[in-house]
This record gives sequence, C-alpha cells and structure tokens, in this order.
Amino acid sequence: MGKVISLVNQKGGVGKTTTSINLSSSLGHFNKKVLLIDLDPQGNATTGVGINKGKIKYSIYDVLAGNCEIADATIKTKFKNLSVVPAIINLAGIDIELIQKEREQEDFKKGNQLKEKLDKVVENYDYIIIDCPPSLGIITTNALTASNSVIIPVQCEFYALEGIMQLLSTIMQAKKKLNPELDIEGVLLTMLDPRTNLGLEVVEDIRAYFKERVYDTIIPRLVKLSEAPSYGKPIIEYYSKSKGATAYLMLAKEVIERNGK
Repeated sequence: MGKVISLVNQKGGVGKTTTSINLSSSLGHFNKKVLLIDLDPQGNATTGVGINKGKIKYSIYDVLAGNCEIADATIKTKFKNLSVVPAIINLAGIDIELIQKEREQEDFKKGNQLKEKLDKVVENYDYIIIDCPPSLGIITTNALTASNSVIIPVQCEFYALEGIMQLLSTIMQAKKKLNPELDIEGVLLTMLDPRTNLGLEVVEDIRAYFKERVYDTIIPRLVKLSEAPSYGKPIIEYYSKSKGATAYLMLAKEVIERNGK
C-alpha cells in the first residue's frame, strides 16, 4: 500500500512545488515508484517535470470532476520511477463545480473526490506526493481527505510562523471531521540563507516549536533550484552535483527511513 503525502502551506513561495518535484524525483532515484499529483491550478509542478500542457488529454481537473479515472490522467515522465497527474488552469473553477454538485446531489460530498479515485491506484505506488495550492479551500480539503500525512514546508525568513497556527488548526479539523488517519509527516525548513542570522534564528524557533517533527535536512536558497523547473527537470537531473540535489536526496532518505519502506 502506497503512502499518500500532501505538501501543504497556505502561504505562497515557501517551496511546496519545488519540494513536491524534487522529493518525488529523489524517491524515484531510490527505486521507489512515485506518483506526483499537481493539485495547484498554476500547474507549475506539471511544467517542472517537462510536461507540455498543450498535449494533455486529461488532467486532475477531469479526475475531480468525475470525467476520468486517475490512471487515464497519469503521464509517465522521462525520469526514473516518476509519473504525474498534471494540472491546467481549468482546475481553478473546480471549487464552484463541486459546491454546485453538493447542492444538487444529496449524497455528494465535495471533499471526497480525490480519495475515491486514489483508492483505486494507491497499491500501484510506493509514494503518492500531492502538490497543494497556496490556500486552504476545497482543493486542499480533497488532498487532506485523501492523504495519510502532510509535509509542511516553512521558509527560513521573518514571519515564518505566521499562519502556521491556522494551518495546524485546518489539519486538525480535517483529522477530526474527514480523515482520522491524517498525521503530520514532517516540517521541512526551506530557502535557508546561512549567511543571515535571521535564517538561523528561524531554524531554532521552528525546531523548538515542532521538535522531532522537523526534518534534519534543510533546503538551501539556491539559484540552481530556481532554474531547474524552467528546463522541465528536477534538480538531480538538471545539476546533480549541486547542494540542492544533495539536500533533496537526503530528504528522500529521511522520508523513507521514517516510513520504514
């Protein structure tokens, strides 16, 4: 049975998509079969693994709308053990459609669509990684309902903890009302500039607050990590000798070790 992990933080620019792409690729590097689900209407994880949006037949929108199954929308990438369910901009309207369906159909619940579809394929993968949008709306609710756990990327900058309490509250509500099995997989420190005292202070604050849930691996702020998506490649394929590639391989090892598989 595969492990379903969502990357969640309602703040933008904290490294969710970068981590979704590079953690997925790194897990694949260690011979884990991985499905990356792009659940952000911006579709950056889709282009970040080299998928041409103009050639997509079915996307995650079609899955949530009930137009197709996960397998129909899955695209095998050119990277080792990595497949993706892509997103395009029409996903932005799915909230309204699901709300409308719930009003019209008595037995329809607007947060269960992804789980119902993933249950059919979860045994085919070791890990299913979900890149969530920077919001806590219906799309993210679908992800939390479908997931075994969440990874929270936290940027090593001022205001890092701002909004975290709201996010934790949302996760706990989802656990209570929608998914009793949901847990916090880990907290990932991202975009660290070790030259600044502020960044190091944030690391101390986050570790003090989340304790053992914080990964040992810290993702540095690097130009190469920012460049890689524009070439449609994970960092280990774009520049394997970079500190970013090393960091994500170390993170993948931690994830595997924590899960014992």
